[in-house]
Amino acid sequence: MVTLPGRVEKVIPARYEPEKAQISVEGADPLYDEIRGENALQDEEGEQVKLNPGDDVDVTEADANTTNSKRPSAIGVWPSFGTHGWS
Repeated sequence: MVTLPGRVEKVIPARYEPEKAQISVEGADPLYDEIRGENALQDEEGEQVKLNPGDDVDVTEADANTTNSKRPSAIGVWPSFGTHGWS
C-alpha cells in the first residue's frame, strides 16, 4: 500500500448522481495526481461526513486483496491529522 498526502481542490455538485470531491495528490505520477471520488464518507462512529475544499487528506492505494473492491486496486481517502474541515 502507498499513502500520499492530498488536498481537496473542489466539490463538484451533480444533479443526477452523488457529488464528487476533486483531490490533488502530492507526489503521485502525473496520470494520478488528481482524482475524483464520491463525497460520501463515514467517520469512525459511522456518521456520514463530507469533504470540503481545502481539507487535507491522506490518499491510500491498496490492492484488491486488502479491500472489498472487485477492482485490481482501490483508492481510500482519509482525513489527515487535525480534521478541521469535515462537516
